[in-house]
Amino acid sequence: MGKWQKSSEELKEKFINTMEAFAEAEPRKMFGYPCCFLHGNMFTGLHEENWVLRLKDEDRNAMITEHQAERFAPMGRLMKEYVILPPEILSNKTKLTVWIQKSITYVSKLPVKLPKKKN
Repeated sequence: MGKWQKSSEELKEKFINTMEAFAEAEPRKMFGYPCCFLHGNMFTGLHEENWVLRLKDEDRNAMITEHQAERFAPMGRLMKEYVILPPEILSNKTKLTVWIQKSITYVSKLPVKLPKKKN
C-alpha cells in the first residue's frame, strides 16, 4: 500500500473556509485530513486531492449521473454513501453550498453516533 498524498493547501483552505458557514458542522481530522461531522457521523471531508460528501441514495445517484461524480473508494474499499465532488461543483460556491446542505440534511436524520469508550 502506497502512502496517501496530502491535500494541497489550496484545497484545505477552500474546505475550511467553506465549512465555516455551517455552524452545525463539527470539524475534526480523520487520517490527517480535515473533515466535518454532525452528531458523530462524518458527512464531508478531504482525502488526497478529493473532497468527498455523504449523500442519500437519490442525491448520490443524481450527483453521479448528472455531474459525473465518482464513488469514493479509498484503498479499493467502497464507502457506499460517499461521492467525490467533481470540479464543476467545487468551482461553483453556490452549487457546493447546496450539495453540502443536502448532505447535512441527510446526516441530521441518521442516529446519533456516540464516541467509543476507551478501555
